[in-house]
Amino acid sequence: MKAQFAVPAGARHSRILGVGSYRPRRIVDNAEVCRHIDSSDEWIRARTGIVTRRWAGPDETLGVMAEHAASKAVAAAGITPGDISLVIAATFTHLKQTPAIATEIGHRLGATGAPGFDISAGCAGFVHALALASDSVRARGGHVLVVGVERMSDILDLTDRSTAFIFGDGAGAVVVGPSDTPGIGPVVWGADGSQADAITQSVPWDALRDDPSQPFPALRQEGQRVFRWAVYEMSKVAVQALDAAGLTAADLDAFVPHQANERIIDAMTRSMGLPERVAVAKDIVTAGNTSGASVPLAMDALLASGRAVPGDTALLLGYGSGLSYAALAATLP
Repeated sequence: MKAQFAVPAGARHSRILGVGSYRPRRIVDNAEVCRHIDSSDEWIRARTGIVTRRWAGPDETLGVMAEHAASKAVAAAGITPGDISLVIAATFTHLKQTPAIATEIGHRLGATGAPGFDISAGCAGFVHALALASDSVRARGGHVLVVGVERMSDILDLTDRSTAFIFGDGAGAVVVGPSDTPGIGPVVWGADGSQADAITQSVPWDALRDDPSQPFPALRQEGQRVFRWAVYEMSKVAVQALDAAGLTAADLDAFVPHQANERIIDAMTRSMGLPERVAVAKDIVTAGNTSGASVPLAMDALLASGRAVPGDTALLLGYGSGLSYAALAATLP
């Protein structure tokens, strides 16, 4: 008779128990960005909705920003760092191939012994990580810390008119734990690898090894191509995620999409037929596009504003490089 494996006892359901965020001290307005590119405050506002963004200082490292956001999320969840059973970090601006920034975050927080790993799915990374955290809680129990953290300013070419004005830095975190009732719906995710070159870096890292005179690898984006894809495809994904959760647009209280562009957010809202009462996150205006950190930052800001409240039903949607996407419904903490 073959050996029988023991099966871990997980939770029946999962939910987000707490959220926290950290925004760098330095506020950068459009006028400052336009010192390096041929653009204007009016043009940037009209095309993206962005008025300001935050850029991190030398002391505001990924680890520092993530620790601040995570500490708030842990406190809001009513647990201690010692209760954390897993740390997942969503980032693509950790400029060390190894070790994972998640292990540093766990150490900084005091989550002694908790495993940690990073995922790199660009601007869709946080929702990917949230889905993995939900599955982990339902499979093994415990509490999972999910952090989206980016220093986009580290990988920008400030003279690149297509990217320099778009991106900002910051960190957002949530704690996912057991629940007696469903609090996180099924994830709808995927990727269109045929368009992987729509968002990429100027040269691969090994180009610097082979030719040190190469410029530092910087983010490159075909803005109009990504815009069209997001507007026409992501509203479909949003509806699919609602269907997977057994919901309709009428059941939503809040919509928290990736903060890529205000025009994209408005187009998706119209396409989905969201009722006017639904609170739509627009952190893009003051934070810019913070990539993997944008969804938790926008969620925390929406709750802080009072436009959404704990217990509300929200749709979370991330999309970006890959071209990757992930969407799910969740109860706000």
